[in-house]
Amino acid sequence: MKILAINPGSTSTKIAVFEDAVPLMTHTIRHSVEELAPFPRVLDQLDYRRDLIIKALADNNIPFEFDAVIGRGGLTQPIPGGVYDVNEEMVQAMKNAPRDHACNLGSLLAHDIASYLNGCRAFIADPGIVDEMDEIAHITGSPIMPRITTWHALNQRAIARRFARDYSERHPEAPKKYEDMNLIICHLGGGISVGAHCKGRCIDVNNAFDGEGPFSPERAGSLPSGALIDLCYSGRYTKEELKKRISGKAGLAAHLGTVSIPEIEQRIAEGDEKAELMLNAMIYQIAKAVGALAPVLFGKIDAILVTGGIAYSKYVMEHLRQRVEFLAPMYVYPGEDELEALALNALGALRGEQKVKTYHLPTGLSTANPPRETMARKNKEICAPA
Repeated sequence: MKILAINPGSTSTKIAVFEDAVPLMTHTIRHSVEELAPFPRVLDQLDYRRDLIIKALADNNIPFEFDAVIGRGGLTQPIPGGVYDVNEEMVQAMKNAPRDHACNLGSLLAHDIASYLNGCRAFIADPGIVDEMDEIAHITGSPIMPRITTWHALNQRAIARRFARDYSERHPEAPKKYEDMNLIICHLGGGISVGAHCKGRCIDVNNAFDGEGPFSPERAGSLPSGALIDLCYSGRYTKEELKKRISGKAGLAAHLGTVSIPEIEQRIAEGDEKAELMLNAMIYQIAKAVGALAPVLFGKIDAILVTGGIAYSKYVMEHLRQRVEFLAPMYVYPGEDELEALALNALGALRGEQKVKTYHLPTGLSTANPPRETMARKNKEICAPA
């Protein structure tokens, strides 16, 4: 099976070509500020990015022949996890997405490129707006502000399946699938998401995009509500400036002026006490988030998995392990490979190993997009005390 995976970012478009699970080519197309300036909205970049992808394939002598094109999913209404066909309803949803973000181009690029090829399918898999949380996890103390989540669904679920494969290789006498396990998974990157995975569903996870959970290299995480409201009405900052104080100019960047963990570790080695305190505070908050999910799984945790770019840091991993490994063994999978995760999802769909779901607009309900009450009942059935 020949698969093209596409991951559009704000200033780049990453692509990879796979033959089954074997990568044949990976390539990053950079987009300068000047090149993107003519496009008022991200969606206006569709033709521009598509043409650059086709050119990159030709420049790398990749035949324009694919069984599937899979793109990173966008920011529409919450949907359950899994692989989805890119249909006309999804295309319309992306064109009217509430947030203008580069990831919204993923499904549109997949759909556009696949349309040139006979028999080629267009997919997305596990977009950041996947919501499989129990209904109880959506409730807050304010009825007008329920919990929502935007998280690293693609990478967390890919790492969960990878861990299940590794576990089965170590224990061939009693193999397990992702759907057989209870896991707490931490994605540690520019943003941080920590999720409780119960038998193949992430039933509780923080909103890593808008500000919830641990602070990260560039995001503020949870903040004191009263102080935040006072700051909003202080007149010191505009709305856009305050948003940057939550995501962008926040976290380690705000405290230390850098998002580089190696640089902070070097400063600690040179005796910088503030750098040590701030990095340890981030680790402390990650550990608290892990511990807070233990009751969600009724204390039955098979493993704690840590992934993302920060997982390369021995300092962070050692200090985090000291705080959380009393709950369950901790396994580290440094980095993230979203292109590989996309390709493996497409391969599973093409081989019939993963069910392909049908996307529906919010007004329609289907087995692929059940009402939250139905999902909550299922979750209570699979994650309950012994």
